Amino acid sequence: MASASQKTSHSSVDSVTIRRQIAPAAASAATAVVGDWNNDDRPLPIKNSVINSTDPSANASSKGIQVLTRAQTSHPLDPLSAAEIKVAVATVRAAGATPEVRDGMRFVEVVLLEPEKNVVALADAYFFPPFQPSLLPRSKGGVVIPTKLPPRRARLVVYNKKSNETSVWIVELSQVHAATRGGHHRGKVISSRVVLDVQPPMDAVEYAECEAVVKDYPPFREAMKKRGIDDMDLVMVDAWCVGYHSKADAPSRRLAKPLIFCRTESDSPMENGYARPVEGIRVLVDMQNMVVLEFEDHKLVPLPPADPLRNYTPGHTRGGVDRSDVKPLQILQPDGPSFRVNGHYVEWQKWNFRIGFTPREGLVLHSVAYVDGSRGRRSIAHRLSFVEMVVPYGDPNDPHYRKNAFDAGEDGLGKNAHSLKKGCDCLGYIKYFDAHFTNFIGGVETIENCVCMHEEDHGILWKHQDWRTGLAEVRRSRRLTVSFICTVANYEYGFYWHFYQDGKIEAEVKLTGILSLGALQPGEVRKYGTTIAPGLYAPVHQHFFVARMDMAVDCKPGETCNQVVEVDVKVEEPGKDNVHNNAFYTQETLLKSESHAMRDCNPLSARHWIVSLLKSFNLLNCSPFVNRSLKLEVIYYIYLKTMVSNFLFFFLRKMPG
Repeated sequence: MASASQKTSHSSVDSVTIRRQIAPAAASAATAVVGDWNNDDRPLPIKNSVINSTDPSANASSKGIQVLTRAQTSHPLDPLSAAEIKVAVATVRAAGATPEVRDGMRFVEVVLLEPEKNVVALADAYFFPPFQPSLLPRSKGGVVIPTKLPPRRARLVVYNKKSNETSVWIVELSQVHAATRGGHHRGKVISSRVVLDVQPPMDAVEYAECEAVVKDYPPFREAMKKRGIDDMDLVMVDAWCVGYHSKADAPSRRLAKPLIFCRTESDSPMENGYARPVEGIRVLVDMQNMVVLEFEDHKLVPLPPADPLRNYTPGHTRGGVDRSDVKPLQILQPDGPSFRVNGHYVEWQKWNFRIGFTPREGLVLHSVAYVDGSRGRRSIAHRLSFVEMVVPYGDPNDPHYRKNAFDAGEDGLGKNAHSLKKGCDCLGYIKYFDAHFTNFIGGVETIENCVCMHEEDHGILWKHQDWRTGLAEVRRSRRLTVSFICTVANYEYGFYWHFYQDGKIEAEVKLTGILSLGALQPGEVRKYGTTIAPGLYAPVHQHFFVARMDMAVDCKPGETCNQVVEVDVKVEEPGKDNVHNNAFYTQETLLKSESHAMRDCNPLSARHWIVSLLKSFNLLNCSPFVNRSLKLEVIYYIYLKTMVSNFLFFFLRKMPG
């Protein structure tokens, strides 16, 4: 993943200068200064250290810091580069036992194997911004810094199309640059294992092959003729994972039950084919061998009538009218943005974090922290992302009862992300990041302008008017938004992480695109859906989003000092403590384990969760688990917001620091 536009300084350790301070030999507290980074004139001192810049091969000692013998070009949390993906794939393919094994390899996922937190702390302390030595524990002998960080590692999910086996490989990326110069791969297989009774996510190549196989199947072509369709170019076949409804669906086989749709014009790429679902046809496809296993045309349902107003094209091209009374709106930042970017490291309004990206989750935020005056950089979270989402449908009729999509695990949110070159969804001064993935056969594909980052005006942050004087004060709110959008079949999902000036983080999910629809018989009404047009209805369904939050509130690497507390509003029973029948209060419940933390949302009690620090006290010297209203410093909220569903499900992880 790399930046794609709005050129900025991308200095890393290889461009950081370490300047030795000349001092008398007796001085034991020489200061090493890590110099200019990204046009910042605030050098950060490393105290009580001695720089040995004359002998790069010298061993580090308790009294010195060895100058780096080779540049550290990638932070341990940076997403894999295109070169690293090539090396990882070549290493695994070369490790195949036979030509048949190597030929059958399909590369579902190649991602960074995220390192231990102490490695990240070492990198952030001495190799990369924010250059904060306090992240590491002090030692009696002084500061000892290794000459380089451990080699990065990749985690690969490989599906063997011939044996129907899924395996997970760990590859050490020792000399990636050799691959970029056309040399041999320089990876090393650390481990590999076959995972039984699973199927990895489906790939776009498989989707296309499944569509072709179904459309070429003679009984299917006959069934479409009964519905007045002879041109197979009009037919859309969306492969859906079969799910697990009975033993016949066991993951020992790679199966799909496609949904069928039909357009009206083969030469209209902007036609909404999802507005014409084909009902009554059941197809079961073996995705390993790409053959139709079962087929049944059990019910003839007329196709919904064509309607050009349902298409994607501008209104005037389909018999409608677009709005003409909206005046231009321009977002200008003549002095540029307020954020600073160095590779994948971002600083904005006391916030700093790293941007990552994976094929499954999409956008990942690492090492989220806040600079708090004299207290310096305070950790908030080690890692934030959306790891899964599930869309259950509530219609018991075929085929909708099988529609229970796990869009991250079965398809991949990141792999289906948009290139914003095709239409930007942000306004103002925009910073883009690219994303690199492997395709099914092991090649590297790049989504340019995949992640968008920009600032937004967010209305009023605070305002007050004194009624006695008539004087008013107002502060406007600015927020930083990091986002990406993906398409999974008919739906689009927009994932947004907002950072605010008042210390709040907000996660927002927006849903757009096209509904997954069903067809109706003339005069038919479905209890389990909403009729939206003649012969067309939308089955009732929900969207549940699962957020993984590896919190590290004021924690250093290796510490396990956070706790999760559930807060509910309670009404005081009438009695001596509530003589006026107006009393209510908040009740806090400590969630002691992950199993205990499997909770339901409860809007009736305004239920929410806080993450607090066990060992810290606030300004009023109150324990962090006594009174929430007094926890001024040691609690943190992350507000999760969805605009598309009635429920929001998320998983709070209480993990080692």
